[in-house]
Amino acid sequence: MEQQHKHIRRVVIAGGGTAGWMTAAALSRTLGKALDIVLVESDEIGTVGVGEATIPTLVHFHRLLDINEQEFMAATQATFKLGISFEGWRDRGKDYIHSFGTTGTDHWTAGFQHFWMKGRERGLARDYGDYCLELRAGLEHKFAHLPNDGIHYAYHLDAGRYARFLRRFSEHFGVERIEARIASVEQAANGDIAALLLDSGKRIEGDLFIDCTGFRSLLLGQTLGIEYQDWSHWLFNDSAIAVQTESMGPALPMTRSIAHDWGWQWRIPLQNRVGNGIVYASRFIDDDTAKATLLGNIEGKPLTEPRVIRFKPGQRTQTWSHNCVAIGLSSGFLEPIESTSIHLIQRSIVRLLQNFPSQGIRRSDVDEFNAQTWSEIEFIRDFIILHYKVTERRDTPYWKQAAEMPVPAQLQHRIDMFQETGRAFRVVNELFGENSWIQVMLGQGITPEQHHPSADLMGDEELGAFLESIRTRVERTVAQLPAHQAYVERYCGAKL
Repeated sequence: MEQQHKHIRRVVIAGGGTAGWMTAAALSRTLGKALDIVLVESDEIGTVGVGEATIPTLVHFHRLLDINEQEFMAATQATFKLGISFEGWRDRGKDYIHSFGTTGTDHWTAGFQHFWMKGRERGLARDYGDYCLELRAGLEHKFAHLPNDGIHYAYHLDAGRYARFLRRFSEHFGVERIEARIASVEQAANGDIAALLLDSGKRIEGDLFIDCTGFRSLLLGQTLGIEYQDWSHWLFNDSAIAVQTESMGPALPMTRSIAHDWGWQWRIPLQNRVGNGIVYASRFIDDDTAKATLLGNIEGKPLTEPRVIRFKPGQRTQTWSHNCVAIGLSSGFLEPIESTSIHLIQRSIVRLLQNFPSQGIRRSDVDEFNAQTWSEIEFIRDFIILHYKVTERRDTPYWKQAAEMPVPAQLQHRIDMFQETGRAFRVVNELFGENSWIQVMLGQGITPEQHHPSADLMGDEELGAFLESIRTRVERTVAQLPAHQAYVERYCGAKL
């Protein structure tokens, strides 16, 4: 790609949905006075629309855009989320929770897990989760905002309503929406995208194009020919079926992830309904059996027809090429086991804003954008692979193959380090921190062989008092929290 020093004044977003309208909202809210922003989408083209569980980074994204939380939650029928309940992942009947926030209190020489392990050895410690506020609140179905961001949370939301909410927000800041199908893409002599040709005959020119066309990747993949790196040798699942059902009781502040013999099932409670789905590997199970399993494991009357979604886990080798940036599914896909889809959209948007080529596209910006994107997605990919690799299940061909597969070297190093020393670490700009890795590795059945010597320097009385003070503080805080459902109704919603 040659260096392009043409000033960027007109941005064209191809595609709507969550990716398109999040991009439009952020660009218009921050740079709208300096840009002409157009979004092209067609109501006839459906969106995947199942990324309805999020992680805490979305709270911060909304604060950056000055989005009112109560208005957003009411508009999207959202509830709060404190973590994910993994049921049957370690083995049949063995469950654990990956919660937000932190567990215990670290020492500068060693993480809390080392003191907890020493406490277990001496019979002084309770379950690891008893020292985490978000986990205990989630188990007891409680929630409230706390001073100084004292509780870490995310949302369950209606993806379709979220896109419509962001559309209104974006149009307020000057985004022009064009209802049309993209018939073809016109390229300039240097390979840049020159314009979108619509089925109406209209020609939409732009300086910078954002590809939010989903799995089709119409601009980056089909037009510019950027290669897709397939990760299905680590992540076997290639299909999902989604269905919405009536709510049958109070909405819980947890996403449920329920393991099956050849995949897993999600339950996402909103104010007005429940999102359900099943993720599976088609080489281990057929669509009809997967659908029957899903419908046999839901609560409440189905509100929609189950629909099959095909996908290929992986990532395009570049997400910015020429004058085109792919955001969302057009750049790659990782299954929703850790609710990272919207986060990856958000990170691409923030990265684009931080490297926005207002004075023209420079190779250095493009290379840095692509390098950061690749590094970030690899760490998330490894964290997802961890859930399949580290399991005690060998009861079906699916789980046996997952447990025995070779994994990326950097992931194997992290597993070995925790197994041998109890240590976990977070790389700069990596999404998941030490507590996430620890919760999943402990939950999936890894027992570290040793703990840090700092924990040996505390006597039984001192160590017991240290652990009990943390557990008691968590217990007292949780006891004062209201029920999650009651808090949502009072804060932003309607009664069931």
